[in-house]
Amino acid sequence: MRRAVVAELLGSLLLSAAVIGSGIMAERLAGGNAAIALLANTGATVAALAVLIATLGPLSGAHFNPAVSFIAALRGELPMGRAAGFALLQCSGCCLGAILAHSMFDLSPVGLSTHVRTGGAQWISEVVATAGLVWVAFSAPSIASAAWRVPAWIGAAYWFTASTSFANPAITLARSLSDTFSGIRPMDVPGFVAAQLIGALLGYGLLRALSPRRVHA
Repeated sequence: MRRAVVAELLGSLLLSAAVIGSGIMAERLAGGNAAIALLANTGATVAALAVLIATLGPLSGAHFNPAVSFIAALRGELPMGRAAGFALLQCSGCCLGAILAHSMFDLSPVGLSTHVRTGGAQWISEVVATAGLVWVAFSAPSIASAAWRVPAWIGAAYWFTASTSFANPAITLARSLSDTFSGIRPMDVPGFVAAQLIGALLGYGLLRALSPRRVHA
């Protein structure tokens, strides 16, 4: 359990630092080209997520996401109390990751975002991104499989959703602390988190509907 706690905290911290840090670097180097900046941000996020799942997955399941831990609890794979503890660790780790990213780029530790992300299209996008994430993650037959399936989904959803696929309440909270390329206004966080939780439940429904039925002798 101690190793699982460390894994979830460390994985969330490093994932957040990768998402926000690569966004800062991408924005600085892209010369105002938003498409190039998003492409760089996507590549770094996908690579970091793949490595973190493969490395830390055997220790904790590599959730790094309260929505994923919540669904794991609904599936009976994790006690609800432990899922709540994981969620606290994930939110704390992601916020620390934002501070780390800022420190690496010589920015103030915390800068509340002014990046507007709200409205029906954004919320629908988060429902779709999170539902797909839950479905893909729990459909994977092994950690090794999840280590490429999950990043592939997130990388694709960066581009086919209007919200650029946050799909994670902890990351959403952390991004509100960064007034950079990856940021989101604090006032827009509740709408995103609500959409993500709805998406997680839809993903759970997909899992139940599409799972092979057990044949009883």
